Amino acid sequence: MERQHTIERPVTCRGVGLHTGVAVSMTLRPAPADHGMCFRILPEGVEVSVQPESLINGYYATTIGWDGIQIQTVEHFLAAARGLGIDNLEVEIDAPELPAMDGSAAPFVSLLYSAGRVAQDAVRRPLRITEPIRVGDEARWIQIAPASELRISYTLDLDHPAVGVQVVSVVPTEARFVDEVASARTYGFLKDLELLRQQGLARGGSLENAVVVGEERVLNGSLRFRDEFVRHKILDVIGDLALLGRPIVGHVVARNAGHELNHRLVRGIAQRARQRDDRLAAGAGRATRVARRTGVATG
Repeated sequence: MERQHTIERPVTCRGVGLHTGVAVSMTLRPAPADHGMCFRILPEGVEVSVQPESLINGYYATTIGWDGIQIQTVEHFLAAARGLGIDNLEVEIDAPELPAMDGSAAPFVSLLYSAGRVAQDAVRRPLRITEPIRVGDEARWIQIAPASELRISYTLDLDHPAVGVQVVSVVPTEARFVDEVASARTYGFLKDLELLRQQGLARGGSLENAVVVGEERVLNGSLRFRDEFVRHKILDVIGDLALLGRPIVGHVVARNAGHELNHRLVRGIAQRARQRDDRLAAGAGRATRVARRTGVATG
C-alpha cells in the first residue's frame, strides 16, 4: 500500500495573480500525515482546506474559500501537487490569488522538487469510482467511470484555426504528468480580453503567463505542444479533482468541459462517496447489533 507524502523543507516563490494582477508571495510548508492540503491567508491566518465544501466558483479559474475569504486560481498548483503525489501540505499566501507564474504547472513542479519529498507513516487512501457519474449536456460534458487506474481522455473542439479538434488520453503517472501535461499553459482569446478586464479578470494576464489567441493564430509564437490547448484542459481536470482531498481511481472522459463542469463532477463524486460511507457505516452498525444479540463476534 502506498504511503502519504509531504515536502521535506519550506520553499517560497513570488509572482503576480493572473486575474487580480496583485503581487503575491507563496510559501509551502510540510504538514503531518492525514492533514491534507490547506491554504493559509496572511496576515490574518485564516485557513481554507482543499475539499469540495470549499469550492466557490469556476468562472475562468477555480476559486475556493471559507468564512468570507476567497483564494483564486488554485488549480495549476493543486495539479502539480497531485501530479507529484504530495498529500499533505500547508500553503501560505499574502494575497487572494496564487501566482500565475508562466500559466502552467511546470514552475510549481520545479518548486515542489526543490522542497524534496518525504514518505509518512499513514497509508494513502485512494477514492475508487464504483459507478459512472456524468454531468453536462450533449455539447459540453464530463464523466468518470470505474477503472483500474486514473486515466483522463479529453476532446477539445473549438471552431478556430489555431485550435480545431484536439484529442488526448493520458494516464498521469508522475513521469507522464511532468513530461506531457505540466508545462501546458492556460490560454485565452484576444477578442475576450477587454470584457474580462471589465469584469475584474485577466488584469495580470500577459504573453508571459498565457497563450493568447488572435483571430487567426497564436500571438506568443510557437506552442509547447502541437495540442497544448487540450493538454492544459487535462491539467485543469487534475487540479480540480485534487479538491476531493484524495487520489482518485477512475476513467475521466470529457468534451469541451471547463471548471464549472469539473466542479459539478467533483461534487457528484463527493456525494456518492458520502452515501457509500453512510451505507457501510449502517451495515457495520447492524452487524454489531446482531453480534451483541447473538454473542457472535465480528471483525
